[in-house]
Amino acid sequence: MSVILTTHYIEEAEEMADRIGVIAKGELILVEDKAALMKKLGGKQLTLQLAAPLAEVPPALARYGLALGAAGKALVYRYEPETEDNAIADLLQDLGAAGIAFADLHTTQRSLEEIFVSLVSERTGTDGNDTATGEGAR
Repeated sequence: MSVILTTHYIEEAEEMADRIGVIAKGELILVEDKAALMKKLGGKQLTLQLAAPLAEVPPALARYGLALGAAGKALVYRYEPETEDNAIADLLQDLGAAGIAFADLHTTQRSLEEIFVSLVSERTGTDGNDTATGEGAR
């Protein structure tokens, strides 16, 4: 048995659905298992709270595409877990080699809403305010 849920509330679809369909401008642009979708498109972000602020990201760390945040007190690294197996270990090792210490770190993952907005924006050139459809548990 399947239950079809059509909603503009992405949080509702994320909580209730096993499979996600995205409709943009009346066209179904994606139908996928929610876990597979999150794994494939749910990029992660690692934020390192630095022990001492930096004025700029050192050139030796340029290959990571780091962003400096919080008045130089944080480094932000965005990555795709599926394609960058050893990147975090390499980054932490390179930070140590550059003499940069950090006091704390945490990771976050893109939400289903962020994925939805990026999919619809890419497809339609809009801000992503369209419809999400979730197919409920079977």
